[in-house]
Amino acid sequence: QVQLVESGGGLVQAGGSLRLSCAASGRSFSIYAMGWFRQAPGKEREFVARIIWNGGVTHYADSVKGRFTISRDNAENTVYLQTNILKPEDTAVYYCAAADLKLGSRGTTEEDEYDYWGQGTQVTVSS
Repeated sequence: QVQLVESGGGLVQAGGSLRLSCAASGRSFSIYAMGWFRQAPGKEREFVARIIWNGGVTHYADSVKGRFTISRDNAENTVYLQTNILKPEDTAVYYCAAADLKLGSRGTTEEDEYDYWGQGTQVTVSS
């Protein structure tokens, strides 16, 4: 099992920035990839960004490309999402997720490719 705990959400004005963190514990050595998803009120959860744990290859949703950056600290078992030039439409609960290699998950852009989820952190962007 892997436990994930997000932090760093909050209220920010449009154009501002927030840095979200996701700390992994437990069997974190089997993580293949980690991703960030978000869910706005009344909408389905959507993919935001992902990173391959070893190698650091990243992938972003078109809606955040150029504004958000995903990174990881292997020593701290933590993944970050730097969010810049925030827009009101970025308002959502942000979740981090981990794909377990031993379970065969690949951690793509699809929710069902992830095995573990955090509790979420609220990001609210005011206009």
